[in-house]
Amino acid sequence: MKKDHDALKKRLSKRQYAVTQEGATEPPFDNEYYNNTREGLYVDIVSGEPLFTSREQYDAGCGWPSFTAPIGGIEERFDDSHGMRRTEVRSKQADSHLGHVFDDGPREAGGLRYCINSAALRFIPFENLEAEGYGEYVKYFK
Repeated sequence: MKKDHDALKKRLSKRQYAVTQEGATEPPFDNEYYNNTREGLYVDIVSGEPLFTSREQYDAGCGWPSFTAPIGGIEERFDDSHGMRRTEVRSKQADSHLGHVFDDGPREAGGLRYCINSAALRFIPFENLEAEGYGEYVKYFK
């Protein structure tokens, strides 16, 4: 997916652009989805590519939306920025920076914690999946 950065700057908020295109991190507990309890699908804010469902979301206490596993649409890359050794998570289609994955998640769910910036996501409530063209993802909620 070739990016038109001028168009993205017009379409996305400053925070969304900084996170997805410049690798910024939004503040913990000051973001839209860290405590979302609604059932639905999270997609990449840039491309609309499905990434996570609310079924994998849990409260990790870190202040960002946390998930035990993606449903697809992500790539992982080594990240040694800020003097840390981490694994960055990016969307496959739009190459958006999403967040990082850590190995301190719930053991019973595989042990991973996908710590994702709300600014990189768009949430589609379960009841809107069909209307918004994501009907094939209804199966994740049955």
